[in-house]
Amino acid sequence: MRQLQLSSQQIAVPGILGGMGPLAHIEFEQQLIQKNLERGSSTDQAHPVWILVNASNIPDRTKSLTGDCSDCVPWLLHYGRLLERCGVDFMIVTCNTSHAFYDRVQPSLNVPWIHLMAQTVDFIRVTYPQVRRVGVLATDGTLRAELYNRSLIQAGLMPIVPMLGSEVQQQIMQSIYHPDWGIKHTGILISEQAIRSLQISIGWLQQQGAELIIAGCTELSVALARMQAISLPWVDPLEVAASLTMDLAFGRRSLQSIWAA
Repeated sequence: MRQLQLSSQQIAVPGILGGMGPLAHIEFEQQLIQKNLERGSSTDQAHPVWILVNASNIPDRTKSLTGDCSDCVPWLLHYGRLLERCGVDFMIVTCNTSHAFYDRVQPSLNVPWIHLMAQTVDFIRVTYPQVRRVGVLATDGTLRAELYNRSLIQAGLMPIVPMLGSEVQQQIMQSIYHPDWGIKHTGILISEQAIRSLQISIGWLQQQGAELIIAGCTELSVALARMQAISLPWVDPLEVAASLTMDLAFGRRSLQSIWAA
């Protein structure tokens, strides 16, 4: 990879591990392009080189955590090492729930896997300093692994999350997974039923005192971006990661500073 000539401004090559679900990396790449356009790019060559793996054959992360399908770790390692061999300097995994396997995968990689939860919570802490209670919309797997809970509590914030198995959490899971109207089934054409379920779930988080919500699943990032009315401000981890990726690619922030944090 380093034998190829990058633009004079680019100093690091991002690797994107996508395909979980397939819309996640597409949404993320669109955000990368938009962020760079906002920063003044006007030609193809002004966008950074990045490497994408559409790893759609990785087992379902939530089912893997419950033992209902095979372990995701060998798959994440395989594709992470593939990105390494392609010459990337750091890796973004666009699936929230996959970060439940982070501690088992990162030590076996030679490039940093940027931790989506840590960066999202750091963004909230800096951008919304007045916020103390943060609602989380996420899969059962992300909630079971307490991925956002741990990062929020470490930052001195209070996570507001539905209980596993509760009616609210079942609605969130249905909005993602329902075989007829769930986001994984309908793609970018978000169904009215999915929107209603998410609006009810967001309303519940607000009733519990949430001042802001995190779209803690990439299907939810896709859906909330297309919803016209949301009763709370929300943070998209993909957007946070897109801004950080551009900063790292063009040297506005250093990998060492992220890694040390």
